Amino acid sequence: MADEKTFAGYICTGCGIGERLDVGQLETTAKRDGKLAEVRQHPMLCSQEGVKLIQGDIAAGATHIMLAACSRRAKVEAFDFPDVALSRANLREGVIWLRPQTDERHDHNQETTQEMADDYIRMACAEVKYMNPPAPSGEQALDKTLLVVGGGMTGMTAAIEAARADYPVQLVAEEAELGGVWKDLYKRVPFQAAARDIPNGRDLDLPRPEDPGVAALAAEVAASDRISVHLGAKIAKTSGAPGRFSVDIRTDGGALTANVGAIIQASDYKPYDANQLPELAYGKTPDVITNFELERLAKKAAGRPIERPSDGKEVQSVAFIQCAGQRSDKPGHLPYCSGFCCTESIKQAIYFKDQNPGCDATILFDDLRTPGAAGEDFYRSGQQARITFAKGQVSEVIADGGLTVRFKDLILDEDTEIDCDLVVLATGQVPNAGPDPYAQLAVAKAEDAAEQARAQALLENAPPAILNLDYRQGADLPQLKHGFVDSHFICFPYETRRTGIYAAGPVRRPMDLQQAMEDAVGAAMKAIQAVENAGQGRAVHPRVGDLSYPGFRKEGCTQCQRCAVECPFGAIDEDEANYPRFNESRCRRCGTCLGACPVRVISFENYSIDTVGQQLKNLEIPDEFEEKPRILVLACENDAYPALDMAAQAANAGTELELTPWARVIPVRCLGSVNLSWITDALSNGYDGIILMGCRRDDDYQCHFVRGSALAAERMRQVGDTLQLLNLEPERVAIHEVAITDIQRAPRLINAMAHTLDKIGMSPFKF
Repeated sequence: MADEKTFAGYICTGCGIGERLDVGQLETTAKRDGKLAEVRQHPMLCSQEGVKLIQGDIAAGATHIMLAACSRRAKVEAFDFPDVALSRANLREGVIWLRPQTDERHDHNQETTQEMADDYIRMACAEVKYMNPPAPSGEQALDKTLLVVGGGMTGMTAAIEAARADYPVQLVAEEAELGGVWKDLYKRVPFQAAARDIPNGRDLDLPRPEDPGVAALAAEVAASDRISVHLGAKIAKTSGAPGRFSVDIRTDGGALTANVGAIIQASDYKPYDANQLPELAYGKTPDVITNFELERLAKKAAGRPIERPSDGKEVQSVAFIQCAGQRSDKPGHLPYCSGFCCTESIKQAIYFKDQNPGCDATILFDDLRTPGAAGEDFYRSGQQARITFAKGQVSEVIADGGLTVRFKDLILDEDTEIDCDLVVLATGQVPNAGPDPYAQLAVAKAEDAAEQARAQALLENAPPAILNLDYRQGADLPQLKHGFVDSHFICFPYETRRTGIYAAGPVRRPMDLQQAMEDAVGAAMKAIQAVENAGQGRAVHPRVGDLSYPGFRKEGCTQCQRCAVECPFGAIDEDEANYPRFNESRCRRCGTCLGACPVRVISFENYSIDTVGQQLKNLEIPDEFEEKPRILVLACENDAYPALDMAAQAANAGTELELTPWARVIPVRCLGSVNLSWITDALSNGYDGIILMGCRRDDDYQCHFVRGSALAAERMRQVGDTLQLLNLEPERVAIHEVAITDIQRAPRLINAMAHTLDKIGMSPFKF
């Protein structure tokens, strides 16, 4: 039969496994309990000879491989067998490196360590029996064209980089000309630090303001035969999926439909509305302006002295007020730092000093921040130009004939004031992100009328849509709390919650021009990767290359729609009969749908209710008289499981770390994939304790799949009710947030459960 399964098992004796464990017993366990007819031992399976051994058996017909050696995170390239189902028993990091070494073969530690290894053999054999090698779904399509939304420096840079890599680009800009919010720049903050004479330890040249490069980049875009530019254009509708998006573009001249493989949203930002700063006299006099308006004045002056807007006289004194309407919790202010204003103010103060060294230029700041390669050197350029830097908190600007800035001098700790011809407000960036598709949820979840009214007001005052996505979750990209597009700020800075759609530049976080252009390069690279993966039916980040995708057993489906509602990436819709319709190209393979399904009908070929459920069932559960409790650990493969692996490496290097022998660790794709049936099955099978280890889940979440860890925490509340009904102590089930850096903490959390079980005793379900 073409679909007949043929199993083969392999046990590596290298890296100390053969010295610490009874490998003959492991082989017997694989054959007797794991029901594997053929099991081979090898001194180093990851060697060329060992790999050829496995490849030879695959060529002879082996379809399902159980490999007992190191962690599944190790030797990935060596053990890359794409045409077979592969399960790995972690004997090195998971057992011998985290267990104390003893000389006596019959020592208690040796006995429990061997039991641990035997269980991992049983678990791997059970897992592989319910796995199948995944294959592409047949839905995939390859369209190498990229859509870039935004004609600013971010968007133009992304388009140029993609075109240089030979990927066609459709560039959509809402404005009538390229440049976007950056088009008014007179000069830019330099991108390079000072050149230095290393032997003599002195600077050769401090960095100075440079040509912004907007016009040059716009000309390069216009000249490229790989870039189609649509000015004065908007996106009317975006449908489809990675590799086969369909985008309706409307312009003043008509409409067209573009087929693209991936999308980059580079819609940048809008300047903060300084009309919300009446205490700083904005709007009361033309001589109080924003940093953006000063760029236009400087560009108009074109190297001549900058003139005061009220009367056209040359400015002899200017005050820059930092953090104007920023880093403030006042209503209407921005609670965050926009990150570019300090260096911009230094640059603009240099404008005045270059034309008139006698001009009095003062920068009033609370904290001065100069990020970027040129940052500290550029600050020194300002000092060299004799700009005055005063640490002070501005209370008001008085416009009564002249301008008076009142502030508290934080160095002298006294109130003071200065008179000047011009005041420049360093206002911040407001992301141009469109409406938050999850704003409606905020209205629904409001706990009182006042909170509901605030949420409703935000919804009604939301900006117009940018992408107009045809997704059940909403028309635009989900946002963080300040309106920036949601992206994983540590691991995947460009990825959004919509697969194949990337955010770049100030639309995803505050940043300066250099950072925005670098961001564009990264987003273009990711978009190209998404296009190529979609063409092969493979997943993107973080499970890059994974061919598996979810399917479901229709006859068991109750049409509850929980899978569609909980999917963080909009990969599931409903058909006409309200059954789930899975979109393989949008799917990140996290398994959240699997965890959400109350009737257990959703599965992947290589990850399912059974691949995990059979692992936790197929091991030895000692009875209560043996006093050997069992702790089930479901560990996120992205953070918690690597932390345990690194703890093992540290222990092997001599660090005093070890893991209780009662733990049995099963890696899961994400805590969002944890189905409650695994918890109830574990309890009914006699496990004494259960630990879920996932990622941080608050506003600064670190979950690789965005919502998985939070969803798991919500589901676990139901487990607490079940424990009470069964008269089980709530301490028997715990959920922890674990970072990949928690190398010492991760094993200690598991050991703490063992201590808890010492106090509360064995599970009554062992009887």
